[in-house]
Amino acid sequence: MKRNLIYLLLLVFFVSENVKSQNINSEKNDSLYKDFKTEFIWEARVKIGSMINVGESKRGTRRIIPIIGGTFCGPKIKGEILPGGDDWQLVRPDGDTELYARYLLKTNDRYIFQIINQALIHTDNSVNSFYCKSVLDIEVPNNSPYDYLNHAIFLGTLTMPDLKPGDEPYVIIRMYKVL
Repeated sequence: MKRNLIYLLLLVFFVSENVKSQNINSEKNDSLYKDFKTEFIWEARVKIGSMINVGESKRGTRRIIPIIGGTFCGPKIKGEILPGGDDWQLVRPDGDTELYARYLLKTNDRYIFQIINQALIHTDNSVNSFYCKSVLDIEVPNNSPYDYLNHAIFLGTLTMPDLKPGDEPYVIIRMYKVL
């Protein structure tokens, strides 16, 4: 998991360095790579179970949060989150948390997708900031109406809502396609 996250961070670094050099060498400032644009795909309300604290390891504190259900909805798609997934978390010695979640979605027209969501959470209490961004890998059945999702890069955000008394715990994940 850590190797995959490092790979993703290195990839982002090299792409951003390449983009910088392309922008500097470009005669026009409106280069294709100057600014990334995204398209909103869906918002998911992911119900979560009780955390399992595995404990301290050589890499930090390991914990697992079961994914027990939920729903997702976007302009072109909607459905449910199937129970049985997990969010494996590592709280690193520097305080940041790495997430590796794997779960299944089922659309209203009965197609099942696999989602792998890798995220980084950083909080800085001195300035009251919360950073959580993710890279999502989506595996969709070929020849389905959603095959287009197999051919793009997706970024996500994660929000932990304030729960009201009686609310089941959930998180909100918004997913965006990089154009």
